[in-house]
Amino acid sequence: MSTDPVRVHYEAYPYPPRDPREERRRLVTGSPSRLAELNHYVFGGRLDLRRPFRALVAGGGTGDGTIMLAQQLADARAQHAEIVYLDLSATARKTAEARAAARGLASIRFVTGSLLELSSLGLGPFDYVDCCGVLHHLGDPAAGLAILRDALSPHGGIGLMLYGPLGRTGVYPAQEMLATLVGDADDPPARVALARRLLAQLPPTNWLRRNPFIADHLTQGDSGIYDVLLHARDRAFAVPEIAALIAGASLRLQSFVPAARYEPTHYLSDATLLKRLAGLSAIDRAAFAERLAGNMKSHVFYAVRATNATLPATADRLDAVPILCEFDGAAIARGTGPGGILTGDADGIKLRFPLPPLAAAMAGLIDGRRTLGDIHAALAAKSPTLKSAGFMEQFARLYAALNGLGKLFIAYPAAAAAG
Repeated sequence: MSTDPVRVHYEAYPYPPRDPREERRRLVTGSPSRLAELNHYVFGGRLDLRRPFRALVAGGGTGDGTIMLAQQLADARAQHAEIVYLDLSATARKTAEARAAARGLASIRFVTGSLLELSSLGLGPFDYVDCCGVLHHLGDPAAGLAILRDALSPHGGIGLMLYGPLGRTGVYPAQEMLATLVGDADDPPARVALARRLLAQLPPTNWLRRNPFIADHLTQGDSGIYDVLLHARDRAFAVPEIAALIAGASLRLQSFVPAARYEPTHYLSDATLLKRLAGLSAIDRAAFAERLAGNMKSHVFYAVRATNATLPATADRLDAVPILCEFDGAAIARGTGPGGILTGDADGIKLRFPLPPLAAAMAGLIDGRRTLGDIHAALAAKSPTLKSAGFMEQFARLYAALNGLGKLFIAYPAAAAAG
């Protein structure tokens, strides 16, 4: 195993580079595995953290996903939660352990090993599996996903991130050039030195140099250079390939996130074109959006077993509890342009969402505890003519915007109380 080039890579250059001292200042967050998000998509908003909850972070690296989930579970007072961190790099594990220690997180069990060894490690089953940026580095991603599926409990689900080909334009030709230049005897520092020399010589027409969406080789030091340009195994998946991968593992796609980026209507306004798209399946629409936007460097999505009947949470019931995630409700008023339009940035593309008149008032009442019924009652006390149906119609428009941007999720009372 010590000659595995992927293991050698991450022992030399753990990724992403993290300083445990920074845990005093910030919590690194993102998708997948934000607690409100995974509850919404995997558990239909009904995850009850008063009961035991076990999660696996398969390929935990320097700890971003592990630390985020463990901290959010601690904040939710989930006393019966356990997270198993699994990674093949002992060096990366040391960083992750130091970050957990800096936060006093005691719910994490650290294991050194490959997810390909999971069935022999006796760690499962798990209610949730996080696998972020790992399957695309395996020799057989389908086999890896099948192993993760087998580790899931029947009601469980998985959050994944895979590279996307279009947003990584230029990366793979650069990798091929370095494969030509690098010799078998070159150690990791020598390879990085060659990569730096090549980067300095890239002409202005080179696609990697022209790609504004890939920057880790410029911003993350030697670790970023190695991960982007010198990885021993690296492939990207377009939306149709992801659909096939998920189906082949007997899983069902719950959603890509943020969902708005995978909906063509957010990019197009021509009525003739939109009419032609109207009959497409959700996957075909997502594939069209990927090709249209051209800037998706990765795909984040949630999936459950094909036999699991749980669907993502919906915002169509008065007992639903809306939860804002990393978003200030007051920002609705500040961020809304003329005509009640909220804009969101999708890596250089402005997505526009029309908001209802009560958007700011509704958002200001979202606190993670109030139900939609509570919010309606509060607003109706000031405006007695506001009927339930009219309120729900307006909230549906607010939800479409903020959930589409990955900022608003739904839980149900028991789960919301546990959070």
